[in-house]
Amino acid sequence: MVLKTFGWSFAVTALGLVAAVFYGGWTAFGVVAILSVLEISLSFDNAVVNAGILKKMSAFWQKIFLTIGILIAVFGMRLVFPVVIVAISASMGPIEAVDLALTDKDRYEQLVTDAHPSIAAFGGMFLLMIFLDFIFEDRDIKWLGWLERPLAKLGKVDMLSVCIALIVLLISAMTFAANAHQHGGTHVDKAETVLLSGIGGLITYMIVGGLSGYFEDRLEEEEEREHEAEEKAAREGKPKSAVVIAGKAAFFMFLYLEVLDASFSFDGVIGAFAITNDIVLMALGLGIGAMYVRSLTVYLVRQGTLDDYVYLEHGAHYAIGALAVILLVTIQYQINEFITGMVGVILIGWSFWSSVRRNKALAAAEGKAAGSDKTEVSSGV
Repeated sequence: MVLKTFGWSFAVTALGLVAAVFYGGWTAFGVVAILSVLEISLSFDNAVVNAGILKKMSAFWQKIFLTIGILIAVFGMRLVFPVVIVAISASMGPIEAVDLALTDKDRYEQLVTDAHPSIAAFGGMFLLMIFLDFIFEDRDIKWLGWLERPLAKLGKVDMLSVCIALIVLLISAMTFAANAHQHGGTHVDKAETVLLSGIGGLITYMIVGGLSGYFEDRLEEEEEREHEAEEKAAREGKPKSAVVIAGKAAFFMFLYLEVLDASFSFDGVIGAFAITNDIVLMALGLGIGAMYVRSLTVYLVRQGTLDDYVYLEHGAHYAIGALAVILLVTIQYQINEFITGMVGVILIGWSFWSSVRRNKALAAAEGKAAGSDKTEVSSGV
């Protein structure tokens, strides 16, 4: 089951890591490995969400999402999007950006380094909004309860996450951006650039979130209509038009999943800029991660249940929040790529370990309860 589901992902991982060694030696191997682990860990909650929606769809639409959808996810968001970001930030055409990255790495690195404040501000704000919206939401399951309970209460204040994000952006523009790091170790004032780019990241997040909400609302409307049609057909003794109704619902599910997948892709793509500016290594690492999103989604759908490690989603979002802070700090200061990558790995590992402990504690409690019931029955007899 595991090999059948993850076989292509394992193959792509092996090919990607070998390609990294040929491209840039063992240093490139390490960067791609870190990017892959980071993308996989951040994409776990994406796979869980995808599986929860995908299991409601017909086999045809499941196949469409897992084929056409993965092409859009890999080639659209994780390969093309990084090039577009570099091209826009460095004021050049996409083809020119790719050619420069492959033929004149020194010049490319200089342009990307000089454009890094705008990339970091855009990405930092986008990631920060994802993190803030997560921690301010009141959830039934809490990982760090001492922190998440009071934050959930604060989250009842309207637009709080947007206000905090704008305050963080303003502080970053007045501090880090006023002495932004540039190529050659020089520092210049990039306050205006950081402000504009940060606002762009905030607007992008709100557009993506708005589209996701729109498709989700349409999906709920279609499901409600389907339910009403089924009840009417049952009362009148007529066969329901399942193909048309299911088709509409599945179509909106597909659109919603694509927008949702794009929103999840932003954090991986933008977070990758905190680890490397090399678009080849970025494409390799993120491409491996995208394949695991597909495999995890298929696995969860085929198993018919979502994963038991309930804190992994929390760990992924805390990693997103850490990356947001790191990106904003790197506007002025350089941070080692290994440290940046390991922050996410440590948070994911910690959340996984906490989930395992929780499952063991629940199993032990159920075992004690079962033993207590048996004792009571025996004494009664």
